[in-house]
Amino acid sequence: MSASLARRERTDLCDLALTLGPDAPTLCEGWDARDLVNHLLIRERRPVSALGNVVPPLAGLTDRAMAHGRDRSFGVEVERLRRPSPPLRLAPRLDELMNTVELVVHHEDLRRAQPGWEPRSLPAEDLDALWSQLTRAAALFGRKLPEPTVLKRVDTGATATARKGPDPVTISGPVVELALFLFGRDQTRGLGFEGPPEAVERVREADLGI
Repeated sequence: MSASLARRERTDLCDLALTLGPDAPTLCEGWDARDLVNHLLIRERRPVSALGNVVPPLAGLTDRAMAHGRDRSFGVEVERLRRPSPPLRLAPRLDELMNTVELVVHHEDLRRAQPGWEPRSLPAEDLDALWSQLTRAAALFGRKLPEPTVLKRVDTGATATARKGPDPVTISGPVVELALFLFGRDQTRGLGFEGPPEAVERVREADLGI
């Protein structure tokens, strides 16, 4: 059985991080490659310390964990990230549910912060796996959208609702680009927006950073 998309993205992200080094920029404002690796490790192996990412009063807890991680060897931390945590190694399906979208987006955060980046051409089965996980959590990922919004993948025409409501904005594009948009990334290509003009403008300009 071939490795899942989540597992392959984990490996490729780690390989790229080692190639670029700890000080390489990322699309995450204020984060370099070291911070990105540290964030992924905390999220997976110290989930209580990661709560500050979604619960503002606990931000100090996450900040302290991030600061502590910067004192560790980058190479050692990357190799820790390369292997899923023990619970996820025992439950690969859980790894897919938790990490497919997260690892694709953060791999792109590292790739697209480098000069000369180009979109990747993922196999159809990988796009289907990413779309499946993206649509399962579309309402969560789209919680900051200011208007009703529907996602449409241009290769198959499949749609998913990111925020319910009448007269939605439809965002069409490649699956990876749709994921990046929902995570608040500006470095996207090939997205189209249709809907009421004022609603489209609000969606395009919304701060969706995750």
